[in-house]
Amino acid sequence: MSEAMTSLWRPRGAWEGAARIGRPGAAAGPAGIRLSLREGFGLATLIAADGKEGGLRTALADRFGPSLPEAGTAVFEGETGLVWSAPGQWLAVAPSPRDLKGLPEALRGVAAVTDQSDSRALVRISGAQARAMLAKGVAVDLHPRAFGPGRVAVTSIAHIGVQFWQRDAGPTYDLTVARSFAGSFWRWLEHAAAEFGYEIEAAEGADQRRLK
Repeated sequence: MSEAMTSLWRPRGAWEGAARIGRPGAAAGPAGIRLSLREGFGLATLIAADGKEGGLRTALADRFGPSLPEAGTAVFEGETGLVWSAPGQWLAVAPSPRDLKGLPEALRGVAAVTDQSDSRALVRISGAQARAMLAKGVAVDLHPRAFGPGRVAVTSIAHIGVQFWQRDAGPTYDLTVARSFAGSFWRWLEHAAAEFGYEIEAAEGADQRRLK
């Protein structure tokens, strides 16, 4: 097989072809935004069976660690967590898809589990101006009194559906978007961050040559 054909079939990161590591935007002073590309994470949607939320809560505590969060919230232990998505629905997040491999069997009869690891793009947004930048695109009150660590929003930015949650008071946010919309969303992100200056960091283990 030719080198060209081999390159067509190699795994590609969700942000590849859109994001390029570096320090674009306003040049004066330190960057106000840091965008960390997140690759290789495990993501799965959990939908509780009718009347089985109690059983789901127990099964997750035994198998996964973090407890089932209430509406509009997320619960994390390190990089492993559960994020509320809708009534009776959550997003499981783990450092690797392998960490979620046993969930379908562990939750049999109490929840439907659908792997989302390759269907979403994930970016971590941090820095002094992270809140101001996100506020340009969401109709959500991001003031610390209304939206702080552990809070979740399912909304849209530039007519693209997104889900994001605040990880700490820095503030730091993790944001997911459907992989098919990653390029379009990244263009909005670049425009929104430009006035603050921003740094783009490649995910650990990513082929940085292809992100430059």
